[in-house]
Amino acid sequence: MFRKNTPPPSKVLPTYIAPNSEFQGTLHVEGDLLVDGIVHGTVEVQGDMQISESGLIEGPEVRAKNLTVYGVLKARVLVEGKLTLSRTARLEGDVTASALSVEEGAFYVGYIDTGETRSLSGGRTRPELVGTGDPYAGDPYTGGLGG
Repeated sequence: MFRKNTPPPSKVLPTYIAPNSEFQGTLHVEGDLLVDGIVHGTVEVQGDMQISESGLIEGPEVRAKNLTVYGVLKARVLVEGKLTLSRTARLEGDVTASALSVEEGAFYVGYIDTGETRSLSGGRTRPELVGTGDPYAGDPYTGGLGG
């Protein structure tokens, strides 16, 4: 009959930059960010970020937990989790991310660092050709492979 007065669970709505809107400066967002408009400057997002097909961000640096790009991004990009470039994405700038997904058709110019320093096993030796010891010796037209 009587209900407890408990507050509803706190749900943070994403910050939204609407189409035909333009922001200039440093943008700090504690939750998620959806950009349909234009941002000129540094962007720091504690949550996830999405740049729609109509969205454009141009500035020195963009930081987010996860980032999905459908529009244009011209900046140095630092992503804690996964960077996703859709087929309509255009990204110009160096990227540091833990994971990367690039759809066919996406445009990207820059350097990518996934934070992993794994390399191929260095202990293996290169395979040798069977036959002559020197693949370049012998007939100049077959490279010494006895063709």
